[in-house]
Amino acid sequence: MADAVRDGGPAAEILALNVEDLDLEHRRAPVRSKGGATECVYWDSGTAHLLPRLLRLPDGSPRTHGPLFLSERRPVPARRPAAGDICPHTGRARLGYDRARVLLDKYAGLDLHQLRHSAATHLGDAEVPLQLIMGKTRHKTPAPPCATSNPAPKPSPRSPRSRHRAAVPTDQLSGGSPEL
Repeated sequence: MADAVRDGGPAAEILALNVEDLDLEHRRAPVRSKGGATECVYWDSGTAHLLPRLLRLPDGSPRTHGPLFLSERRPVPARRPAAGDICPHTGRARLGYDRARVLLDKYAGLDLHQLRHSAATHLGDAEVPLQLIMGKTRHKTPAPPCATSNPAPKPSPRSPRSRHRAAVPTDQLSGGSPEL
C-alpha cells in the first residue's frame, strides 16, 4: 500500500480499491475522487511487482474480487462492515485508514499522508516536468506539488523575517552589524 500511495494516489482512495477494478496490464485502476469524479490512479514497476503477491491466496490461487487491502483479522459480528468491504475469499474486512496509518508508522516508520507528497518531492528532485507531477498526484493546481517538490529555504537566523526572533540579538533585528 505504501508503494501505491508513494506513487501519488491519496491513501483513502487507494484503500477503497477492489481487486476487480485493477488493470494490471496497464498499471492503473479507477478511483472515485473527492468530488465524485472517476479518475485513474497509476503505479510504478515496484508496486506492479508486489501486487500479484498481494492477490495470492494461501492455496496459491488468486483473489478475483473484493477489497484489495485487507485487515489482518476477520471482523467480529458486532462490528461487521458492509458486504462489499469483506473479502469473499478470506472473510477479512477492508483495511481502514486509521489501521493503515498505525501499521505503516509501526513497521515502516512512514506517515501515510506524507507519502503522497514525497512522490511529488522525488519527482521534482528528478526534474520531472510539473505537468507530469500534477497528473501523477492528480493535483489541479501547481501549488501543492511545487510546495513539496521545491521547499523554500529556511530563513537565516540573521534575517529580520526569522520566526525565531528571540534567538537573534536585537542589534541584528534593527539592521545593526553584529559585534565580533
